[in-house]
Amino acid sequence: MSSTLDTLRAGFGGDIIEPGSAAYESAGRTVLAAGTPAYVLRPKTAADVRAAVRFAAGSGLALSVRGGGHAFSGFGTNDGGIVVDLSLLAAVEVTDEARGLVRIGGGATWGQVAAVLAPYGLAISSGDTRGVGVGGLTLGGGIGWKVRKYGLALDALVGAELVDARGELVRASAAENPELFWALRGGGGNLGVVTAFEFAAHRTTDVFHGKVSFPAAELPAVLRGWAAYLRTAPEELTSTVTFANPFLGGPNAPVEVLVAYDGDDPAAAARAIDPLRRLGTVLDDTVALKPYGDTLEDGATPPPGIRLAARSAFVDAASVSGALDVLAAAGAAEGSPVIGIRSVGAAVARVPADATAYAHRTAELMVMTTSIGPAPALEAGRPAVDALWGRLAPYTSGAYANFLTSAAEEDVAAVYPAETRRRLAAVKREFDPENLFALNHNVRPA
Repeated sequence: MSSTLDTLRAGFGGDIIEPGSAAYESAGRTVLAAGTPAYVLRPKTAADVRAAVRFAAGSGLALSVRGGGHAFSGFGTNDGGIVVDLSLLAAVEVTDEARGLVRIGGGATWGQVAAVLAPYGLAISSGDTRGVGVGGLTLGGGIGWKVRKYGLALDALVGAELVDARGELVRASAAENPELFWALRGGGGNLGVVTAFEFAAHRTTDVFHGKVSFPAAELPAVLRGWAAYLRTAPEELTSTVTFANPFLGGPNAPVEVLVAYDGDDPAAAARAIDPLRRLGTVLDDTVALKPYGDTLEDGATPPPGIRLAARSAFVDAASVSGALDVLAAAGAAEGSPVIGIRSVGAAVARVPADATAYAHRTAELMVMTTSIGPAPALEAGRPAVDALWGRLAPYTSGAYANFLTSAAEEDVAAVYPAETRRRLAAVKREFDPENLFALNHNVRPA
């Protein structure tokens, strides 16, 4: 190992952080998880990434790849292994303004992207948090505030460069390595380290964004009215409902309908949003015109000892009514996790299910639960959360990789339906036959 490390030091232009160094404690943890890796490598160039991957492959140690470090599962760190931290590869460049082409480093965050694109009047539909990494969100899907009009973040991807398990730099696009390009769009971190993404951004204006809150007692009616309206709402409107937040009163917490209208015409925005305002007794209405970048929130880092446990699944049109009944009952009960429901469909559903490795194209809704607290509290509350998901089981399918804490075999099977998984395994065999990139929702090579 020492000779291999000496070889790495000789040609590595980034940072090598080891236990005992001043930067080690912060370098070893992600936003949501703590780790004690043997080495944290921060490459500055694609050549550094190639050297880091070759070092990891020769070490026999576990390898974590970190973009923004927001993965609920803590994939961005480990104990005793190697972490390749891409935070120094964060350049964002508009390469063709007329066509909206943007090149983004593998360690950039969506807040950095929004800031660079704003002066050009460009945007990419991303997630909803500034600090979330472009890499993790895109490779797993990307459900954000423009999802119903522009689809997933990965639907705007036109090319990528990645370092595979051999340490080789490979390009992927519709014309170059098209099967790898298919796999990257939804296949998570299974195929390699993406050093650069190439997106086709769209023209944007300011957007109307905020939340409309209703009393907890009106939860069933608000949920049903919200879901029914989103079926016919303009695609410029994307919306999420959250309720049962224990920090706002649990079963007495307000029902928060968050909205984003993609446009700056006040009359058109009002026509799109007003039907939601009429769903019940409005307690608060914060919807306002703002730059698209301001829809992205600052994510909080949990205090030491506090953990988050997240689960997700999709709901198709035929199952919406049954799922909403279960969720409304759960939201009215003590001890419920935070429940969120995101509208999808529209532009997402127009892409064929087999066009990318993100296979959940026909879903109308995505359901999420989040439990927050010390590990003993999460464990104590787990039976109730399991029971809720048991009641949801007849009405849900699949899972969204970006909103899962666990990565057990059943989670991987939920994220990747059988045919998608088979195809991913074939691509994995070509670019990572020894499964070096295993700390993810892992698809083993065929």
